[in-house]
Amino acid sequence: MTAPEPTVLTGEPGGVGPLLRAALPGVPGLNLLPGVRKAPASAFAGLAFAREGVEVRRPHVDAYAAVCGFPRKDTVPLPYPHLLAFGLHMAIMSDPAFPYPAIGTVHLENSITAHRAIGVGEMLDLQTSVGAPRPHAKGTLVDFVTTVTSAGETAWESTSTYLRRGRGDDDAAGGLVVEGAPSGGLEWRLPADLGRRYAGVSGDFNPIHLHPLTARALGFPRQIAHGMWTLARSVAAIENRLPDAITVEAAFKRPVLLPGTVAFADTAEGGVHTFALRDPRDGSPHLLGRATPA
Repeated sequence: MTAPEPTVLTGEPGGVGPLLRAALPGVPGLNLLPGVRKAPASAFAGLAFAREGVEVRRPHVDAYAAVCGFPRKDTVPLPYPHLLAFGLHMAIMSDPAFPYPAIGTVHLENSITAHRAIGVGEMLDLQTSVGAPRPHAKGTLVDFVTTVTSAGETAWESTSTYLRRGRGDDDAAGGLVVEGAPSGGLEWRLPADLGRRYAGVSGDFNPIHLHPLTARALGFPRQIAHGMWTLARSVAAIENRLPDAITVEAAFKRPVLLPGTVAFADTAEGGVHTFALRDPRDGSPHLLGRATPA
């Protein structure tokens, strides 16, 4: 299938507006209104959006590093370009042609490949595309594929895989399997306002991350940490042992309730790091991941 031509966005995409437009189709009663109604999944062939000439700005990088546990450097943390592409994700999710609302769409897996370090002050071009849905045992998957280029060369790539729960296919291919994920390790105590702090730098103001009341309205006992924060904090714990050219894959298993305590552990063998973020009470995983030289 031919990839769709990207729509180039100007200015600073993202913010609360696109998030609301992406979420409204999931609200009963509103999902039938003109301009809110989504197209059927059977008609969806793909979407793509792009940003050009995006400057990597020191204050934003430093704010992200501080929230996620990275040191201040002249290159960006490995997951940081995901923030620059978040507005593109929201542009896709809020487009009427995209068949699923943001509410109820679960970030299941994420894969990042850095081909080299990206410097603060660099000018980047970004594109995010999503193709036709594919089957999963618990519903339907969509892959948001982001490419970051500089001077015409690819510097960074990622795939964010989202699950829309529904009628599944037991014969569908399985997801990421991380064998030998460690247990135990360091315990991190996470504050109640972590979701609001990360939202402030990421632009992801999904209400499940912000306050107990808004989280309970959407089925959670209290607010939860962003999945991409759990990945970023895990990478921050090992980033000084990773090469510049690296692939990091992660599967998000269970949400992290805030405030809360998590345990991080990693092992390394042959240059491959395997890591896990778990509930220290029973060892159940919140995130399982691995980092492999690219």
